[in-house]
Amino acid sequence: MSDSGRKKSRLVADKRYSKRKPAPQKRRKAPARRRTKRGARVRNPLLRLFLWIAHLIWRVTWALGWRIALVSVLIIGIATGYVYATLPPAGQMLDGRASGSVTLMDRENAVFAWRGDQFGGVVTAETVSPHLKNAVIATEDKRFYRHIGLDPIGIAGAIRINLREGRGPLSGNGGSTITQQTAKLLCLGVKYDPDVWESETAYEADCRESSLWRKAKEAIYALALEAKYTKDDILSIYLNRAYMGGGAYGAEAASQRFFGKSAAQLTPAESAILAGLLTAPTTLAPTNNLERSRNRASVVIGLMRDQGYLSDSAARQALANPATLSEAAESRAGGYFADWVMSSGPDFFTRNTSEDVIIRTTLDQRIQKAAEDGLTEIFENKVRDDSKAQAAVVVMSADGAVRAMVGGRQTKAIGAFNRATQALRQTGSAFKPFVYATALELGYSPLDTVEDAPLTIDVPGSGPWSPKNYDRKFRGTVTLAEALRSSLNVPAVKIAQGVGLDRVRRVAADFGIESDLADGPALALGASESTLIEMTGAYAGILNGGSAVTPYGLENLTMLGEEEPVMTATGGIGERVIRREAAQKLTWMMNRVVNQGTGRRAALDGWQVAGKTGTTQAARDAWFIGFTADYVAGVWMGYDDNTPLTGVTGSGLPAEIWHEVMIRVHEGAAPRPLPMQEPDAATQPDTRAPNRRSRPQSGIERLLRSILGGG
Repeated sequence: MSDSGRKKSRLVADKRYSKRKPAPQKRRKAPARRRTKRGARVRNPLLRLFLWIAHLIWRVTWALGWRIALVSVLIIGIATGYVYATLPPAGQMLDGRASGSVTLMDRENAVFAWRGDQFGGVVTAETVSPHLKNAVIATEDKRFYRHIGLDPIGIAGAIRINLREGRGPLSGNGGSTITQQTAKLLCLGVKYDPDVWESETAYEADCRESSLWRKAKEAIYALALEAKYTKDDILSIYLNRAYMGGGAYGAEAASQRFFGKSAAQLTPAESAILAGLLTAPTTLAPTNNLERSRNRASVVIGLMRDQGYLSDSAARQALANPATLSEAAESRAGGYFADWVMSSGPDFFTRNTSEDVIIRTTLDQRIQKAAEDGLTEIFENKVRDDSKAQAAVVVMSADGAVRAMVGGRQTKAIGAFNRATQALRQTGSAFKPFVYATALELGYSPLDTVEDAPLTIDVPGSGPWSPKNYDRKFRGTVTLAEALRSSLNVPAVKIAQGVGLDRVRRVAADFGIESDLADGPALALGASESTLIEMTGAYAGILNGGSAVTPYGLENLTMLGEEEPVMTATGGIGERVIRREAAQKLTWMMNRVVNQGTGRRAALDGWQVAGKTGTTQAARDAWFIGFTADYVAGVWMGYDDNTPLTGVTGSGLPAEIWHEVMIRVHEGAAPRPLPMQEPDAATQPDTRAPNRRSRPQSGIERLLRSILGGG
């Protein structure tokens, strides 16, 4: 049979070598998901739209960003280049004074005060103490030598601190580099122009503006500074221009003002004080609050140690031995005396000077301390704590050279009301020596007599006036010396009337009392007003033998760097007012005031003292002015509002203040006799007949005696 119609079965070998691939197995369909590979197709249409928009924004931002960045760089570069081209050599940028300064020196040529904006001289980063240089960098800009004028890390840190403390991003910490601070000190190169700015205050306010636009200009200026100058040049400009408190601009001025030494000699502790001032120069000035300044310096020392500028041992030593102020700095810049000297000179050399000026004065710092200590002694121990009473003291030589001045109880005040030179007060009986000086000049003797009895004078325009003595008693016939010794009022009025009120006014004015003097008979009792310095100067004329003096504190004025003074003393001894003999007799009379009369509390053991007390109506003013052979001193006491003093007269607390001051002034000095002349015994009146004289009388004496009621 044929098997051609049957299907043949496949051999095993056919299966083994077959080229046909097996059909793939059908897999379960997986859910759609996002592929993470780049270029993968995202099947979610919303997500795909979002990614497309983001990609578009990115491409546009990138396209615009690099172009804007390029343009910004070009603009910044051009602006920086322009500023760079306008910058002068570094040496011309060091002196930043807007006005001059005044340095005041005492009679020993020691600096005791400054006025104006002090500029001590140019320093550089190489010449200042390395401790100061390191302290400034550690405090103000620790990456100073590593940045290009801007410090993004510092700015970010400052913004973070400001936001954390609830301030605006640009308020408080600024993160400014030393270069940026220097740009601000230079006011971005804009100089003061009175035609543009309303005032220097407005100009300075604009320089300190902190807006974003101002910050941007400051950054460009800082970049230009970095391109133009070296790092040390920039630091030098900063150290010369930065305000460091107390009126001192620059490291040298601050070093001289606070420590009395060059900036090259500063110790780590002193350097830390100055570096600490840069954050708040007025608040932290050591002359305002030394303890606060030292606390800030401790922080600076810690920064110096942490940044490797000080070893642990050096830091411990600096903390254990904080900086101390110089004597001049401790004196709070000269107080009343310095203010008075500044006001006594011409404005263009003192308050408005555009140059650095040196003034040599008459101040004796030992005597100044004696005056301050003597006044403080009385107020601390003999005046009640709640008293508002004030006092003033002036000490001068016989030629009018003022050696000390205290213008109020706050002995260290600066710019305060000076009661020694500015307060016009009634002089009371302190004026009487000029009445007797007039009589003595006309030939009267201290031993001539006058009747102390009730007196009534018809004053034109005022009616009858009846002066009375302080104790309301009358003593009958008294000598002129006795009348002055007991400060009797009626005899003083009679003598003034007798010699002529015009003559008394002229003598007082010639002695230096320039204030308006009363026209009526009350002139003799001190109804006129005067200042303490005028009255003390007038008494100095009595001590020097009868010649007028003009009190002065300025000996000479020299421009810094010059040798020849441009101005010399504006005061001193002037013309003769009364004869030497008359002045010496008056001194003898005033010596009896202290030895036997109202001024006994002013007496000094071993010293001859002459003086006079004074108490005005209702005790609104109390005076004691007196002198030894060496010095004249005046003391005034009262209330600024004219409230009457309680239980105080010139013979009381003012005399005691005078005593406390002068016992310190004369400490260690050998006593010298007063230039006084005791009246000749032959001219003394007969005690049995007080009004008769044993010597011939001149015509003027007879006339005066008849007027005075002495027989």
